[in-house]
Amino acid sequence: MHRLAQPLGVAALAAGACGAIWLADPTTPGGWLPVCPTKAIFGIDCPGCGSLRMLYSLMHGDLAAALRYNAVGLVAVVLLVIAFGSWTYGRATGRTIRGWQHWRWSPMVALAVTVVWFVVRNLDFGPFPALYV
Repeated sequence: MHRLAQPLGVAALAAGACGAIWLADPTTPGGWLPVCPTKAIFGIDCPGCGSLRMLYSLMHGDLAAALRYNAVGLVAVVLLVIAFGSWTYGRATGRTIRGWQHWRWSPMVALAVTVVWFVVRNLDFGPFPALYV
């Protein structure tokens, strides 16, 4: 099997998902993309709320809007692109490239950031309501 078959498959899936988001335009209400179940049922923003709109804005080059919709999600996208790049480079060269995702504390940091983001973006005082989407 070709060394780059798996990275190419992941890239194709990501491109398909990005294409669907581009066509669906989640920034326009009433589209065919689903509403966040957490937001619909409980009325609060989950850590992923705004991610589709963030990706749409990012694909259109609007970094400010992407940050507004989901700042932590934007950081996650950057980290995932770095991880994908190191994985693809490692597959292409036949070497194992150890990136941030292999560090012992990465899962705990990701969990802590996600929990803090979930709580902070739902606080209703101070500057926090600006984080609602």
